[in-house]
Amino acid sequence: MEASDIHFSPSAEKATIYFRIQGKRQFFKSIPASTYQLLLTYFKFNSSMDIGELRRPQNGTIKFYLESLVYSLRLSTLPVKGTESLAIRILPQEETLPIDQLFLFPKQLKHMMRWITKRSGLILITGPTGSGKTTTLYAILSSILKDKPFQAITLEDPIEKELEDILQVQLNEKAGITYQSGFKAALRHDPDIIMVGEIRDAGTAHFALEASLSGHLVLSTIHATHGLGTIFRLKEFGLTTADLIQSLIAIASIQLIPISTIKHANRRGAILELLDGTLLEKHIKGKEFNRLTGYQTFDHLRRKALAYGYISETYYQQTQENNDT
Repeated sequence: MEASDIHFSPSAEKATIYFRIQGKRQFFKSIPASTYQLLLTYFKFNSSMDIGELRRPQNGTIKFYLESLVYSLRLSTLPVKGTESLAIRILPQEETLPIDQLFLFPKQLKHMMRWITKRSGLILITGPTGSGKTTTLYAILSSILKDKPFQAITLEDPIEKELEDILQVQLNEKAGITYQSGFKAALRHDPDIIMVGEIRDAGTAHFALEASLSGHLVLSTIHATHGLGTIFRLKEFGLTTADLIQSLIAIASIQLIPISTIKHANRRGAILELLDGTLLEKHIKGKEFNRLTGYQTFDHLRRKALAYGYISETYYQQTQENNDT
């Protein structure tokens, strides 16, 4: 059914199962609570979680094989009402769409690929959970390495997809492999490019800054809805205006929208708010500027997609109503 996530929502009598398909959460079925407990124990055991621990959240991964396809399942439990809820992220390991088919507008991809020609600095992909941030980074890395034999190292928690010709480090806090220690070790391996799965705290932000200022190109993701929110988050982590002007090459904020054409049925395409150059510097300094000068907002891009027939009038109106709310 091409779901990206499975959610188990338990109660005393039953557990309700939902699938997230094309970004929307859809009811699938309900199962008895006793059946759910068996499934929960099975998943926790096979993903190396503590099956006796019910009081704290846990995370784990499972490799899943379906005919000739391979999937990585990322599992997460959360204590609720005397039991635990379970969420499963489904991560296909086979090659999916090529990079030039991920984005709705090819010019945006060309714009982003110009950032990668920089020898050092920090490039950030921002957006909500499930918006394709990591998929975009993977696609960019794979595209770069087809042309040039860079030494590329990733630090991930967890590794979402296995890539060829890239050193992928699985973080493991129990074993002492954190973002900070992994960063230090990665720098000793003479990398050209470092990918950090997510900047989620001040320590990771400062190591990413340090690496970008010491001659490395650093790619990462961060949870923020747009470029201005990204700057605020980085400053909250203790990065100064001078740090950001020196290191930050660009920010790409990403949204996935459902494509309604027959050729592209049942998939979504990415639209991007791209922030770089003078506009980015003004953003960092907090100066007033004309956002419309060389800057295309999500709303502008959705109107463009509607004009080209990529999205439906119904979807466009729904997004307008949500923005007004």
